[in-house]
Amino acid sequence: MKNLSRRTLIQTASLAALSAPAARSASMPAPRPEGKDTPKICLEVGAGSLAAGTIDEAGCRKIKQLGVDHVLTGGPRIPWEESRLKEMMDRVKAGGLTLGNLMISGFPNAIYGRPGRDEEIEKVNQSIRAAGKVGLPVVEYNFYAHRIVEGYYEEIGRAGAGLTAFDHDKVKDLPPLPNEGVHNLNEMWANITYFLKAVIPVAEQSGVRLALHPNDPPAPISRGSGQIMGTVEGWKHLIEIVKSPSNGITFDCGVTKEMGHDPVEVCHYFGSRDRINHVHFRNVRVRKPYEQYTEVFIDEGENNMFAVMKELVKQKYPRLVYPEHPRAIDYDREHPGFRSQYPGGGGYAAFAYNVGYARAMMQAALSS
Repeated sequence: MKNLSRRTLIQTASLAALSAPAARSASMPAPRPEGKDTPKICLEVGAGSLAAGTIDEAGCRKIKQLGVDHVLTGGPRIPWEESRLKEMMDRVKAGGLTLGNLMISGFPNAIYGRPGRDEEIEKVNQSIRAAGKVGLPVVEYNFYAHRIVEGYYEEIGRAGAGLTAFDHDKVKDLPPLPNEGVHNLNEMWANITYFLKAVIPVAEQSGVRLALHPNDPPAPISRGSGQIMGTVEGWKHLIEIVKSPSNGITFDCGVTKEMGHDPVEVCHYFGSRDRINHVHFRNVRVRKPYEQYTEVFIDEGENNMFAVMKELVKQKYPRLVYPEHPRAIDYDREHPGFRSQYPGGGGYAAFAYNVGYARAMMQAALSS
């Protein structure tokens, strides 16, 4: 050691310092994107205004270029036919994608408890059986007496980007619509109970999970009607009506925060009971729970999105995560033919931002 020169010591220390980061580094653990027991990021395909792509070669390629392999879309008119669903799934598969969720609708009499609901429910059951036969894992649905979207308006965000805000004061006095009427909570709970007891056994037999989306906006009253899925307690009650993994929810961490709840705690409650059958992954800033809030960029809201993703990974949630509600940015708004279904909503480029953020959250959660 006495014979080591100062120059030799400096060179040795420098080499050690250079090699230290390489020694500490590690490759991204598999699965890098997603695997059998991990969440699966998805986007929408179809002709709808929220769609990131169309169900053709070009549309599927747009999805694949973002590193997304799973998609969802709206279903055809009920009753669904096996041949029609198979054709839809084959078209998506030909584009290198997997269809994992189909939205079902078209049963207003069942929602309102009117004559003709049994015929509609039978059409829903036929559709569920068809979904099971073609291997579609999840069917999503809504059960709104009315969706009070009239309270949405555009708010200007960073650098002029469009955000979607909601204010219940703007719409709290709107009258009921003639085709909907007024329905109190007890009535709506009776209607969903009748529906679930008829369709969940069929879903179980078919190997299909149903995912009921929460009321969004979750305002207390919507044109005079109560909202069964407008509170977390309502979500909890829903899964107790028929105790089955086929009777689950769409866990929306944005709506959860809109109602003033911690999405990580709510995710744990439903995930530990295997009742999360679909996920909407978005962020929000809340001024008054249930009534006044703004849907913002995924990176700037009050939700800890990394904590939400870590909880999904911890629960080994294996189904779709939709980083929905892209914000309105100039690149999309300047694109020919761009339109959005809601104020302050964006398109493909904004979806790319959401997907990149969600992918980073998932990879970090899988590595932590």
